[in-house]
Amino acid sequence: MSITWQVLYNEAKNKLNPRTISPFIDAGGVAAALLTKGGNIYTGVCIDTSCTLGMCAERNAIANMITNGESQIEKLVCVMGDGSVGSPCGACREYLMQLDKESGQMEILVDLESEKVVKLSALIPDWWGTSRFE
Repeated sequence: MSITWQVLYNEAKNKLNPRTISPFIDAGGVAAALLTKGGNIYTGVCIDTSCTLGMCAERNAIANMITNGESQIEKLVCVMGDGSVGSPCGACREYLMQLDKESGQMEILVDLESEKVVKLSALIPDWWGTSRFE
């Protein structure tokens, strides 16, 4: 099953909904969509908190994926509040790498118009945990 980048982008963009939850929490300013090796799409939005215990959109999508029994990601799209695509933060890169020994092969969209992608391994080279998967 082939899912185009445009489909993943649209799934994420449709989740964008910046809002204030409380005086301490804002949510929905960034959204992410991921495609699993099983062919399923999971989405998530960022949850920003005053105490720094929030969650990035990517990790929210990963939580949805894990809740549904999957753990291998093939493709990932992050959509910023202005509709542009972005790259996962350092914490999310680390989180993504720890999911599966093949995570470094995950494709991440960095330019929608040209459909330019990078592999996660290019964003986190010489990852410290590789030997633990062996």
